[in-house]
Amino acid sequence: MPGKEAKVERPTKKSEYEIRFASVQAQRGWSDLRATSRNVLVDAWDFLTRTPLDVTPTNYPLKGELGIVLRGGAEHVRWQLKPSRQGDARIWFFVSGQVVYLERVQTHHPNATK
Repeated sequence: MPGKEAKVERPTKKSEYEIRFASVQAQRGWSDLRATSRNVLVDAWDFLTRTPLDVTPTNYPLKGELGIVLRGGAEHVRWQLKPSRQGDARIWFFVSGQVVYLERVQTHHPNATK
């Protein structure tokens, strides 16, 4: 609701990526992760807006049949971000232009990659 107490959204630099939900599940999972691991999620936000395509020990493209996602008739590489080294939370996403699309956000390790 606009007004004097409306929340101010974090602006992004022109070089940064915008983050959008690609599914209702991702939106629910984001809320769940925010409720359980807020600081970790803030760090994930910063990473995803600045360097989502950097390969690190906690961020990498998935392999095999999980490694490709079709969206709007185009193929995209599916990535997995582990928001913390200690936890089991996972964020699956793909990038199109300057937008990071969150496909799946889970507070636990997804069975598909076990």
